[in-house]
Amino acid sequence: MKKSTKGQPDDLRPQYSSSDFPELVRGKYAAKLRKSSNVIILDPELADLFPNSEAVNSALRSLSEIARRARLQPHV
Repeated sequence: MKKSTKGQPDDLRPQYSSSDFPELVRGKYAAKLRKSSNVIILDPELADLFPNSEAVNSALRSLSEIARRARLQPHV
């Protein structure tokens, strides 16, 4: 259950001052997270075709095998 914040002022308690806290920066770690993340967003029409990560992985493995075989075959 959520605690009520009614009656609590937005001011700091007397023992604290604003200089006790560093300036906050929005999105400070966003670029680092984007670089190290392995989350991929599928387009909605593709997401309907793949119900889970196993289905996506299976399709990508099949595609990578087809691509590997195509590289190994001599071109006519």
